[in-house]
Amino acid sequence: MLEKIKFYQTGSNTVGNRLLNPAMRTIQSSADRPNGLISGHRACQGCGEALGTRYAIDAALKATNGNIMVVNATGCLEVFSTPYPESAWRLPWVHSLFGNTAAVGSGLAAAAAIRAKKNGDTNVPRIIAQGGDGGTTDIGFGPLSGMFERNDDVLYLCYDNEAYMNTGVQRSSATPPSARTATTQLVGDKPGADWGKGKDVPLIAMAHGIPYVATATVADLRDLEYKVTKAMQFHGARFIQILVPCPLGWGLTSNSTVTVARMAMETGFYPVYEAEYGKITSVRKIRQKQPVINYLKMQRRYAHLTGKKADPNVVARLQALCDTNIKNFGLLGDEEPNGTPVAIQAYERNSAV
Repeated sequence: MLEKIKFYQTGSNTVGNRLLNPAMRTIQSSADRPNGLISGHRACQGCGEALGTRYAIDAALKATNGNIMVVNATGCLEVFSTPYPESAWRLPWVHSLFGNTAAVGSGLAAAAAIRAKKNGDTNVPRIIAQGGDGGTTDIGFGPLSGMFERNDDVLYLCYDNEAYMNTGVQRSSATPPSARTATTQLVGDKPGADWGKGKDVPLIAMAHGIPYVATATVADLRDLEYKVTKAMQFHGARFIQILVPCPLGWGLTSNSTVTVARMAMETGFYPVYEAEYGKITSVRKIRQKQPVINYLKMQRRYAHLTGKKADPNVVARLQALCDTNIKNFGLLGDEEPNGTPVAIQAYERNSAV
């Protein structure tokens, strides 16, 4: 009697991936993948941003037959990939200021379109603007909103590691509540980052009614490649936010980056979904629901919530936020998203004490 054998690792060049139809294999599993960001850069060991960038840019290169130009904000990615006079990029790449990446991307898109029209060229280069959460949700938020409002033909990639990692792990408006950073120390009766602060940029992007918005993580290669590929099929403003855990800033072991990102999804801490023209079209369902405490225990930035002196009320509050995400986005089973989800900060502010 023949026994059916399951192969789980279908995202890499393992046996499971090689048994798939070639059209179903991941871009990263191919020996001739584009390699837009090559080895030799100076990212920290286990860097989620380096991993997410390679996945996303290679998918964009594949989708456009290599016809892209990239604008990069100041930040970790720019610093570790282009120490003067070296570069780890194998494509046209522009370094912008910390806060004007979206504006530079819009300018490049307009210039590329004008030049193509003047030369009678139909193969217009596609533009990608990219930056960390600091350069996206804080310093660059104004130009980003302008790019959305004008519906400029730019894909913006936000590599979200939830703090200003390049300058010493300072809080950004993407830093989750109670997390320890250099500017949200463990002092007072409410240690860590304040509750009720920050902003949910994917939902803000949806409110602009742009063609495509998505969230993703480095823990799901197929999902990330699919979303970048799909984004390149649209014209107009597009936004993808990718969760990229930072071992240094989060207090992780360097080999746990993908595991922690997966736990963020499985707890509901980080909902993964996609939307078109302001409406959610699909969500990545939780496969094995986990309590948020399992996610917190993996990170030293939350050590004050998992030790002997931990406040169980704060953990319960974080669990409530996860449960709210699960309900609002329909992350379990056959549940559907609850209309247009409300930014989690609204619940934090409503329950603030």
